[in-house]
Amino acid sequence: MNTFIELIGVDPNFNYRLLTILAIDVSIAILLLGAMRFLSGLSAQVNSTEELAKEDNFAFGISVAGSILALGIVLTGAISGEAAPSYAMEAIGMLAYGGYGLLLIKVGRFIHDKVALQHLNKNALIKEKNLTIGIIDAAGAIATAIVIRAVLLWVDGLNLNTFIAITSGFIVAQTMLLIVTRLREKQYANNNQEDCLQEALSKGQLALAIRYSGQAISTALAVTAASYFLTYDPDTLVMNLLGWLIIGVIMTLLVAILTAIAKRIVLWGINLVEEVDQQHNIGVASIEMATSIAIAMILTALMT
Repeated sequence: MNTFIELIGVDPNFNYRLLTILAIDVSIAILLLGAMRFLSGLSAQVNSTEELAKEDNFAFGISVAGSILALGIVLTGAISGEAAPSYAMEAIGMLAYGGYGLLLIKVGRFIHDKVALQHLNKNALIKEKNLTIGIIDAAGAIATAIVIRAVLLWVDGLNLNTFIAITSGFIVAQTMLLIVTRLREKQYANNNQEDCLQEALSKGQLALAIRYSGQAISTALAVTAASYFLTYDPDTLVMNLLGWLIIGVIMTLLVAILTAIAKRIVLWGINLVEEVDQQHNIGVASIEMATSIAIAMILTALMT
């Protein structure tokens, strides 16, 4: 092995250091992912072990799965980039970014509950094993994490300004999710004789939850496009926040328009209001979700 390393011109010390940093990052990541499960139970005021294994609460399981995936997405942003100059700094950076990301995911869930979907008692409905609410909860956490990851990749260094920038991106994400939720509520009411979207979700209409999840995640992907247009500068954080918001709105509108066109082509001849809103067709809703996310991913990739 040493002969091979010498032949290809790689410093053996570099490999050892890289493996050590990898071990540090992976160990911290696994600990944080494990903590997320128990924190999810704590925030929902339930015993996570009993809820998952004894009560067989699939809604709670989906909610926890969304939180764990969201944290994993955030951690990819913390791990990416150059390694810290020392093992201690690497561990501190991973813990700081991961811990703060975990906190923001939980704060985002609270905001989503109390502001965006203020007529729903998510905790109570998840305890009642409402799969629809579990899916909505997971999608909200994932959408928040996508934006946090983008900000982590955008910022530079580990200081107070870094965390202010991350918080700014988080605020933009929550603002955009709120705007999209209100627009979708209005659209649903117009298409269904002024019925309430949140009431329909509380009744367990899975198709609506699947569609909404696609819209939330595609919105988050659209907001991340701002990182390709703005240069991180600690001295202009207010302008950066405004820039993220403006570009986020523009990109969200663009994704919505392109998604509407794509859905007409992909689902040609199918009445989406009838199939999803009224007949609760989860197959058609899944295609809607996939189309929304696909368009957002393609558009975001084009911006790089």
